[in-house]
Amino acid sequence: MDSQPRFAARVRPVTPQPFGWTRADTVSTLVVAALALFTRFVGLTTATSSGTPVFDEKHYVPQAWDMVRSWINPLTGGIESNPGYGLVVHPPLAKQLIALGEWMFGYTPLGWRFMVALFGAATVVMTMLLVRRLAGTWQVATFAGLLATFDGVLLVASRFGMLDIFQVFFIVTAVFALACDHAQMRARIHRAWVEGRLGDSALGPRLGFRWWRFTAGVFLGLSLGVKWSGLYYMAFFGLLAVFLDLALRRRYGIRRPLLGALVRDAFPAFASMVILPVLLYLWSWRAWFASETSVYRHAKVDGTIGSESLLRFLPDWAAGFAYYHQSVLGFHASLTTSGGHSHPWDSKPWSWLVAGRPILYFSSTDVDCAAGTCRRMIYLFGTPAIWWLTVPVLAWAVWCLVVRRDRRFLLPVVAFAAGFLPWLVGYDRQMYFFYATALSPFLIAMLALTLGQVHGRGAEVTWRWARRLSEGGIRWGTVAVVSYLSLAAAMFLYWSPILYGYLVPESWYQSLMWLPSWR
Repeated sequence: MDSQPRFAARVRPVTPQPFGWTRADTVSTLVVAALALFTRFVGLTTATSSGTPVFDEKHYVPQAWDMVRSWINPLTGGIESNPGYGLVVHPPLAKQLIALGEWMFGYTPLGWRFMVALFGAATVVMTMLLVRRLAGTWQVATFAGLLATFDGVLLVASRFGMLDIFQVFFIVTAVFALACDHAQMRARIHRAWVEGRLGDSALGPRLGFRWWRFTAGVFLGLSLGVKWSGLYYMAFFGLLAVFLDLALRRRYGIRRPLLGALVRDAFPAFASMVILPVLLYLWSWRAWFASETSVYRHAKVDGTIGSESLLRFLPDWAAGFAYYHQSVLGFHASLTTSGGHSHPWDSKPWSWLVAGRPILYFSSTDVDCAAGTCRRMIYLFGTPAIWWLTVPVLAWAVWCLVVRRDRRFLLPVVAFAAGFLPWLVGYDRQMYFFYATALSPFLIAMLALTLGQVHGRGAEVTWRWARRLSEGGIRWGTVAVVSYLSLAAAMFLYWSPILYGYLVPESWYQSLMWLPSWR
């Protein structure tokens, strides 16, 4: 019996290109990593309020220090109480990571920012590796690494003891793992197709255990352990994983590709992308379960849970855990504009697309200096050369994906949608620009892929210096790419006073405030 599916002979899939790592990859990655570490760690401890945390560090840094002081054992860690700020409203994982820095360096600015800066630099490198996986060239990956280094949002998020950069790193790593999984499955099914081992089942072959998809699930679980917004990525990526499997089965002529994807791939994907993340989320709460003094740990026994609540039918530990989450959900649901909550730096999702409303992290005004009156200000501020291109590059990415069928844009577009569209549903909720931090790596990925399309295109530059630089000549597309990257670096340096908090004269500061919405 012929082992090939009935329609397999009609398709001619392109042979997958092997992922070859070169010396240029190593050198470029090390250079970008060193640049990322330098930009994240230089002057890391300078922006404080008389040596104490600033902005939302005031919540998370003491909570992490609670964990250090209530340390149970190396595996379990400690719990967060922090009664001065009321209910702790985010999962514990990011604060456990901040606590590692505080355990090493004490309750100091270096202690509560060390792990944040380290993960911030790692996010730059992981963005670069993701684009390397998608584009297949070290040049395009370097474009992404440089843009990630020069993005003000990723920079400032990496220099304060807050939660967002941890989640961003986990999300980017999960997307990288999904890209590796799809490439591995494509190579596996292509090899079986070439060797005539697809079998005669209308559902197609079983693809075996998938460590890369398992890895994606691990990092999605870690993302959920930082903030509940990790649920959005679990939903989007879980559906995408099955869709990618369906596309592979269809491409290789499987007679029942949809049914094959549902039967062969859907449940394993659900196990990796949903069940595993939920288990890891529960694991992040291990100190809460292990301690007898955790908030709401015995809410059923101490009468916190009313007699009319259905939670009283659960075991004590489960009732307390559910009540805790019910209380956190109620807190987040109450933060609505219509409910009277307002904040001077509130911003809505549409403004994120142009970084129209940054958010002030640190302020020291009316400082006497040689120039008269000076100030120090730090904003979560998107480099305009990057963020002002969000709408056009997103439109171009969708065009390339839908019309030109350039699948390299698929993962960045879906990841961007997962970080943006859910916030439109809750439009009435109080929101801030740091919610858009997770959009940055995927915006940069789309920009880098677009630059890769321009690089090496166009007519050859006829200037003498260009011929001397390259034996094969330099094309105008390459000049355009280098010019754009130079512009991004120049803008990063130009706005560095409000990214690092330099002490500058009042007139200098005012010259940086181009738009009224930035003030």
